Amino acid sequence: MTRRPVTCNLLILMAVGTFFVSEGVASEVATFHVSPDGKDSWSGRQSKPDANRTDGPRATLAAACAAARQLGTEASRRIVLQAGEYFFDEPVVLTEKDNGLTIEAATGADVTLYGGRKVAGWHKDGPNFYAAALPGVREGDWDFRALIVNGRYCPRARLPKEGRFEHRSVFDVRWMSTTGGGWQRKPTDEELTTLKYRPEDLGPWLDIRNAEVTVYHMWDDSMVGVLAIDTESHTLTFTSPTGHPAGAFGVKTYVVWNVREGMTEPGQWYLDRTAGKVVYWPLPGEDMSEAEVIAPVVESIVRVQGSQGKPVRNVTLRGLRLAATTTPLMAGGFGAGRFDGALSVSGAENCTFGDLEILHVGGQGIKAAGNDLRIRRCHVHHVGACGIRFSGARIEVVDNHVHDVGLTYPSAIALQGGGRDSLVAHNHVHHAPYSAINYGGQNTRIEANRIHDAMLELHDGGGIYCFAGKDLVLRGNYIYDIIDTGGYGASAYYLDERSEGCLVEGNLSVNVVRPSHNHMAKGNTIRNNVFINEGDLRLTWPKSSDYRFEKNVLWATGRIVFENREGIATLAGNVLHSVAGQVECRKLDQYSQTGEYPMQADAVNILADPKLIAYRDGQVQIAPDSPAHALDIEPIDVSGAGPRP
Repeated sequence: MTRRPVTCNLLILMAVGTFFVSEGVASEVATFHVSPDGKDSWSGRQSKPDANRTDGPRATLAAACAAARQLGTEASRRIVLQAGEYFFDEPVVLTEKDNGLTIEAATGADVTLYGGRKVAGWHKDGPNFYAAALPGVREGDWDFRALIVNGRYCPRARLPKEGRFEHRSVFDVRWMSTTGGGWQRKPTDEELTTLKYRPEDLGPWLDIRNAEVTVYHMWDDSMVGVLAIDTESHTLTFTSPTGHPAGAFGVKTYVVWNVREGMTEPGQWYLDRTAGKVVYWPLPGEDMSEAEVIAPVVESIVRVQGSQGKPVRNVTLRGLRLAATTTPLMAGGFGAGRFDGALSVSGAENCTFGDLEILHVGGQGIKAAGNDLRIRRCHVHHVGACGIRFSGARIEVVDNHVHDVGLTYPSAIALQGGGRDSLVAHNHVHHAPYSAINYGGQNTRIEANRIHDAMLELHDGGGIYCFAGKDLVLRGNYIYDIIDTGGYGASAYYLDERSEGCLVEGNLSVNVVRPSHNHMAKGNTIRNNVFINEGDLRLTWPKSSDYRFEKNVLWATGRIVFENREGIATLAGNVLHSVAGQVECRKLDQYSQTGEYPMQADAVNILADPKLIAYRDGQVQIAPDSPAHALDIEPIDVSGAGPRP
């Protein structure tokens, strides 16, 4: 008598199941199919409609998830999306009821999930522009900061056309460091919500309902709306506070976005909240009657959302493309961290996100928090904020390609993490307005990453920037071509406040003026690295102590400068060569130089040409008669840095 319900359940599973083999283990997997040709009233048990169109795939991912959820978490369940475009007005939310679920693209299928809507009904709006009415924009129900036209993340209207305006706000308060509590005096509400502009830059023509302002700081920025403009005192008042006051750190620049006056070249757009329309200037030859224009609606497309005591476990997303999301109008904070991800993960355990492409999203590409997560072989690019942002324990972020981030928020970090016992390896990271990789946590390896063209706009960051890192290992990375745009500078390998017990070993830096920067850090080791620059090399240890600097090769056509060499407890076994013949040390008191003296060759350090034969491909070759051999300096080969085949 007790066997009947078991038999019924088994028949149900067999009816919707397909045979699936994973890692040599055969099991029944309940598979649901989704297709643009489907219907949510169908079972989803087959990938195509039957001949009579009475059954076939589901039409939406949400419906397929609901069907899979009915089987319970004890059943192995899989959702397969067929090729096509899928549009979302709200996120698909996965909870603990979806534990064990796999969502993936069909083999060889091109699947795109859009967090927005197509925009149609374009008409001429002046001699150059086209416009389309959007319901809810005038009423404030629909707002966005990204627009995709024919597969392009389009630049917004901006003033000035190039560069930045200079403002007249002053905030002469000392920054005490993050560890020291921030500002010596807390900024007032007025200081955080106003900016003094030059009268020749702005005027009564400014449509404050449309205008948005980016206020630049040293290592981050604040994008805010405009509440009021006072044309007598030449003051802007913001709709929400900035992260730092205008004028802080001596940075006095800003940009105005999203006004008609900022439409200065084809390809730009703005959202006219006053008139309830989106306005676009087509590229030459672009036909707006045929153009595919997508405006985002949601901040996240897929949310993996666990809760206290109810984590989401064993969920896999694979082979999908996510595009078109937006962000709220507010300051994003350090690293634009306040914004959500197109893929948003929280309270998750043992989940895998692989072979995803995430592009043309307004916020983060991936924002993930949990334990034992794996982010593998993802391509995240052309995003408004960060590429991949993660936190937790035992997280693997490997073999990803992350580039062209921070298109809306220049404080964005391409790959940012925190937590402990994790691995960040074999990623290719480039074209970032701020740091390429940032990590703050414990016992994590950052290895074999290829990094270049970072720090393009902001300051005080680097190729790999670690804040409060404990026992981190930075090994086998290849960082090159990072320019210093001023301010607090740009570095290749940067150990910042409270970083202790870290090892920087076997790395290569090429064409970075400051390959090693160490600030308020102690007890770290910099060993067996090669630092090369066509120009000066600066290595800095302000307010740092108890360092070991050994078996490194430094080569520069200009000067080699050690700032606060006194922060190094052990300086031994290094080969230092300045073609200009200048290797010197500068004494510091806090951050001010108090003296200078030449570094002398001694029994444990050599001032001579290391005779490097090759290095640009990442494989450093040293001539047989190089003095480096006498110091037992090991060869460095970082040619394999970046994603593996």
